[in-house]
Amino acid sequence: MNAIMKGHAWKFGDHIDTDVIIPARYLVSGDAAELGKHCMEDADPAFVSKISKGDVIVGGENFGCGSSREHAPLAILGSGVSCVIAASFARIFFRNAINVGLPIFECPEAAANIAAGDEVEVNAAEGFILDKTTGRRFTIVPFSPFLQELIDKGGLVPYVRSELEKRRTR
Repeated sequence: MNAIMKGHAWKFGDHIDTDVIIPARYLVSGDAAELGKHCMEDADPAFVSKISKGDVIVGGENFGCGSSREHAPLAILGSGVSCVIAASFARIFFRNAINVGLPIFECPEAAANIAAGDEVEVNAAEGFILDKTTGRRFTIVPFSPFLQELIDKGGLVPYVRSELEKRRTR
């Protein structure tokens, strides 16, 4: 993960469930790029054709509620979105996002105040979100070193592979 993520905000409301993030009809694939082609399609059919690589999803309360599948954060990654900021996340979505290497940031103040289209910069290392459009700055809790390493490696599976390789070469 880049320590600094920059992009325009795409705003969604409260209780965005995993079926909105990636509709069940596309769950025949586990490929992030393929899933990404349909990310947020039921909420905004043109979403993936309008976003730019690095853009940011901003959600309300309970973002990622619903089923426990990892397809939802994979679809977000595959769409080119760099991270998700929300007022709160469903627990299973939070875990799945970290497991697949999707940076997510819980910040109710940022989620409430960032508007659709605002230019946003997230500095994960220093622990802040900057709405460059309004100049407002919001504090976030940086990831622990372990979670940061997990995200940097691309998620849990690449992290475990890396650790096994280290042990094999000792």
